[in-house]
Formats: sequence, C-alpha cells, structure tokens
Amino acid sequence: MQRVLILGCPGSGKSTLARELAERTGLPLVHLDQLYWRPGWVEASKEEWRTRLAEVLVQPAWILDGNYGATISMRLEAADTAILLDLPTWLCLFRVFRRSVLGWGRIRSDMAEGCPERFDLQFIRYVLNFRRAKLPKVLTQLRVFRGQQVVLQTQAQMRQFLQSFSQEA
Repeated sequence: MQRVLILGCPGSGKSTLARELAERTGLPLVHLDQLYWRPGWVEASKEEWRTRLAEVLVQPAWILDGNYGATISMRLEAADTAILLDLPTWLCLFRVFRRSVLGWGRIRSDMAEGCPERFDLQFIRYVLNFRRAKLPKVLTQLRVFRGQQVVLQTQAQMRQFLQSFSQEA
C-alpha cells in the first residue's frame, strides 16, 4: 500500500482518515482541495488541475484525499489502494454543518490558502445528493479497479482499519 486514494461524501471523514493513515504509515498526504482551489474559492483551470494532479500521481507514494469525479479514473489508474467511506447521508450532512459553524471564516488544514470555511447551499445539495447522484458512478469505476479496495461504513470500521497499522511510521 503505497498509493492510496480516499473517496467518499463530503463530511464522511476522508481528511481525518487520510491524516491518521499518513501519520501511521509515513506516506505523504495530499489534500486534493489544496491542489484544486485558488484563493477566494476560485477553481483551477481544467488544464492546471490535471497538470498539478499528474505531478502528484507520478510520485512513488501518496495518500490522496478527495473526490473530484472527473479525475477519479486517472487517480485509480495510478493507485494501488482505494478506500471508500460510505457513511450515512445524515451523518455527513451533520458534520458539514458542524464544520461550517465551528470553522466559520477560518481556513481548514486540508483546504487551499485563501479559502475560508463558509456556508454554501450548493455544497449542501451536493452532500444531500451524493449517495444518489455520485456514489453509483464511483462504484462503477471501483468495479474495474485492480488494486486493493476497502469500504468503510461506520466509525468503528474506520477505527479498526486504522488499528491495523502501527502507531509509528
């Protein structure tokens, strides 16, 4: 396990799992939000985004945290392990609301500089519709993935998965 892709609904715990897994394995951590967004919540151009991502994917080891559906196949092609966090929508939504309220105006450690936490109705809709609109596409892509696949559906499963790795890198 050297090239790990972590996917799942916003609020499912991707960044938290990625940080803990990086700490336990010593693998370099890359938050895709930091590659994609420019200050002021400006999206990178398609060309810039793919170039930045390609630079990461050629590295010998990494943990990638994030969805960005248009590039999942590109990332799966380079990955040896895919972890899907498939938690209930209500829990993801609760976490996104909590994160928005508690982090309001601050920049999360997994987010790009100049992109403070905010409340975004379009993002809330994305979370609400993820299971119906996005998850089936992710599952279709995972069906042809040749690497190791891990699906975690509860906090207990996430803890158990992490416990299978040593505390020290």
